[in-house]
Amino acid sequence: MFDITKEFLRKSYNINENTLSLYEKAIEDVKEQFAMYDKIREYNQLKVLNALQEERISDNHFTNSSGYGYGDIGRDALDKVYARVFNTESALVRPHFVNGTHAIGAALFGNLRPNDTLLTVSGKPYDTLHNIIGISGNENIGSLKEYGVNYTQIDLTSAGKFDFDAIGKALKEDSKVKVVHMQRSTGYGWRNSFAVSELGEAIKFVKSIRNDVIVFVDNCYGEFIDTIEPTDVGADIIAGSLIKNIGGGIAPTGGYIAGKSEYVEQAAFRLTIPGIGGECGSTFGVMRQLFQGLFLAPHVAIEAVKGAVFCARIMELAGYEVLPKFNEKRSDIIQAIKFNNAEKLINFCKGIQKGSPIDSFVECEPWDMPGYNDQVIMAAGAFIQGSSIELSADAPIREPYIAYLQGGLTFDHAKIGILIALSNIG
Repeated sequence: MFDITKEFLRKSYNINENTLSLYEKAIEDVKEQFAMYDKIREYNQLKVLNALQEERISDNHFTNSSGYGYGDIGRDALDKVYARVFNTESALVRPHFVNGTHAIGAALFGNLRPNDTLLTVSGKPYDTLHNIIGISGNENIGSLKEYGVNYTQIDLTSAGKFDFDAIGKALKEDSKVKVVHMQRSTGYGWRNSFAVSELGEAIKFVKSIRNDVIVFVDNCYGEFIDTIEPTDVGADIIAGSLIKNIGGGIAPTGGYIAGKSEYVEQAAFRLTIPGIGGECGSTFGVMRQLFQGLFLAPHVAIEAVKGAVFCARIMELAGYEVLPKFNEKRSDIIQAIKFNNAEKLINFCKGIQKGSPIDSFVECEPWDMPGYNDQVIMAAGAFIQGSSIELSADAPIREPYIAYLQGGLTFDHAKIGILIALSNIG
């Protein structure tokens, strides 16, 4: 770090000398990891570029449809580009998905019927899915449970891996299993995200027992962190959010579903109505941002990963337990830091807010956020509301008080925000 930058951090952000010293050690330690992720970024950039070229995208596709949205060539072409990127038969990319949970919900509701069983094999899903499934204590809100869909959960082993014996038993004993759900990212758990190769091993195992089931992967936070995606290793359908990795910090809203045509179509019928599906839906002039966001996504996703790697190393040097470690291979952009102290957790998140380009003057506080069972604190001073590809940190206020940091449109901003957050702990 140049002396002039150090001086600016001291004067403008009151970064203490100990934090600056830890910075210099951490930045040296992560160089090898950064070089590895640069290679992944380059490959994925080539993959996206090729998909855009193969679909012959031009500025004619930056459409601004209204009303029904019939014949929106930009919308339909973007679906084809996503299908190429994910190596799938079909894709549904829409600004009408309000978040990743909405896209996941459409995929599940679209492909499950009364008396079917949803089998989740990666432990309890992310908190916002509990209401969808009907395990939140309030099933009478249009949940899968209220519609007569059964739910079985297989917890992970003590090592945080798939429990193949339990999965095999569940598949053999319950002939009603229709969808097997896997969550790539950690959610609010204390485990490493699943590598795509691990997902592939689990998918192969499931299909060896029951080739008739649909394997669905929640791909949120994972796009472009590896050179392959879950659909490259056998996933039948995946879903994610455009204000996470794959929107590149440009997409203003939306989500995507990709996979086999029949399953994507069923999800589209749930997003709109049966018989219409993806044929309707005006795009409000956002098509350029969705195309450009995808183009930038391989670069932006790796910038966020670099921020997470740096965070892991400097927080570890500061004496905190982190997961994953800075030199462990990653499959998502999330970095977990265990504080074992509510005040330190809250102050860390407040420090991330202080380091944000937007609303840096605001102090975030824990609150009863819709869709969560515990109070949650969220630091998110982003250009796009709720964008977790931009630098953010959030945490449920529950023991052992773990903060989950993600995002960073540029590594330079991510590291500055992390330095401010660390210094803010005191």
